[in-house]
Amino acid sequence: MPLSSMTGFARASFEVDGARYSWELKSVNARGLEIRLRLPPGHDHLEPDMRTRIRDGISRGSCFAVLQKEADGGRLQLVLNEQALELVLVAARRLAAVEGVAMPTADGLLAIPGVLQEVGSLPEAEGAERRDAAVLGGLDQGIAALKSARVEEGARLHAIVEMQVTEIARLTGEAASVAADAPETLKERIRGQVALLTADANGLDPDRLHQEALLAATRMDVREEIDRLTSHVTGARALLGSEEEIGRRLEFLAQEFNREANTLCAKAFDRRLTNVGIELKAVIDQLREQAQNLA
Repeated sequence: MPLSSMTGFARASFEVDGARYSWELKSVNARGLEIRLRLPPGHDHLEPDMRTRIRDGISRGSCFAVLQKEADGGRLQLVLNEQALELVLVAARRLAAVEGVAMPTADGLLAIPGVLQEVGSLPEAEGAERRDAAVLGGLDQGIAALKSARVEEGARLHAIVEMQVTEIARLTGEAASVAADAPETLKERIRGQVALLTADANGLDPDRLHQEALLAATRMDVREEIDRLTSHVTGARALLGSEEEIGRRLEFLAQEFNREANTLCAKAFDRRLTNVGIELKAVIDQLREQAQNLA
């Protein structure tokens, strides 16, 4: 399965019984799947089915789905439900008096379901079934178009992530090359430090200093971090070739990359290794940001 982004937009239009409808679907990044629906009056009973269809088609992202309707001639015929408006106003005044809640604005009142109603918005049973089927069919079209848009964006992200993983592999190889010089570099540094400390003996034990030097050399050994980085690069490339959604796992892998890069910097015995570690952290941070865009 190709890589899929969590970002996308789609629109699907259709007609039923002379009325024109359109679905607009948009998705953005989220840790899980969030679904937000905005429906015209008379369509709320379809919401559970709509949510099921979106969940079946999209596994991750914050998804906004808006259904818009235009009546005959492109004009939506609405009437004000005075009784419903009065009930809302009574409740709003009570909240304002008791709780200190601000009174709603006019557009806020009119947006409440039931305050505005469509003329003839209660079709016969057969017409209602046709309308509901058309609305759900239009949603299916919109979901398919949104998935296609997310895959197109995912293809662009795939190329970016692949380059970032390749750069991490290159820097890991550079770190390994620097680490190969470690024995001689550390030997010279430790020899100089031991000579400095033993110049004025004052009871310093050369054997103990030698032991401490060996411990310091062990603490500066970065071969384990390099091996882990190499293993993570292999894992990242396997994910990029996977047939499953990889966003969450790639985020986790980016955290593991960053942990090893931090340890590499902490153990760095050479300025060259420090520079490589800093470059690694920068690329890994970019990888993490891209992983957060993937489903």
